[in-house]
Amino acid sequence: MRTWRRLGLAFCAVAAVSGCGFFDGEEREPWRGKVEAACIAAKLVTKTDFTRPIDEIDGPGVCGLERPFRVYALADGSVGVQPSARLGCPMTAVLNDWMVRSVQPAAQARFGVAVVEVRNMASYACRTRNNKRGGKLSEHAFGNGLDIGGFVLADGREISVLKDWRNGTPEAQAFLREVTAGACGAFKTVLGPGSDGHHENHLHLDLARHDPAGRRAYCRPKPVVPDLPPEPEVAPLAEEPAISYAPKAAPFDGPTGSIRPRRDVEIMEPPPGWDEGED
Repeated sequence: MRTWRRLGLAFCAVAAVSGCGFFDGEEREPWRGKVEAACIAAKLVTKTDFTRPIDEIDGPGVCGLERPFRVYALADGSVGVQPSARLGCPMTAVLNDWMVRSVQPAAQARFGVAVVEVRNMASYACRTRNNKRGGKLSEHAFGNGLDIGGFVLADGREISVLKDWRNGTPEAQAFLREVTAGACGAFKTVLGPGSDGHHENHLHLDLARHDPAGRRAYCRPKPVVPDLPPEPEVAPLAEEPAISYAPKAAPFDGPTGSIRPRRDVEIMEPPPGWDEGED
């Protein structure tokens, strides 16, 4: 990691004739190394057949991460990532949690089957937001962001952000909005179709810090979860003889499939001078 700043300055010196907006003024925030180290120490992500540590990514410039993983699957290997992604420990851990708490309950509620694969459109890449020349570095440059283009269901159906966000079946549209709402707060930036023109074909998820405490989340479009359709009416059963005791039902402790944005985070409005392109 000690070479990041030195290489960035050297690159700018060489490229001064043509301008060096890529690294100019960029420094690696101290919180990045701290949260990565804490994640590793807590063993939130460990070596498995589907999550494999890879060599340190050191530059160019301040890009990279010390303890990256090659992620082939999420949720204990039950959801493939295709193609595989290069991500940091914090991003991998939150993706696993989101898959279990939001994505799978939404898939079961809307389709009656599980998600078995996500379509990865971008993970680690040393670049600026939306590849904008002179722009701020993207969270992708730190292994701290993932772009998802779609979800593959166990029955073979694929739910595409591009095709289904606006023109899909009611179930597909509701599913995409539900998983987006479930991502808001777990991730600190969530962008999808209608956010800024750069995310019409994918959901961008990252763990950027928008405030010192890392509590604020920036989510566009604002999360709105459609209600589940009403249960079909069932004809009443024939009256049964009365019983002298009340039967006990086992308490249900599983997910409900209705995921709302987290309430322990603040959904922020864009601050003055905010660059809408966060991807």
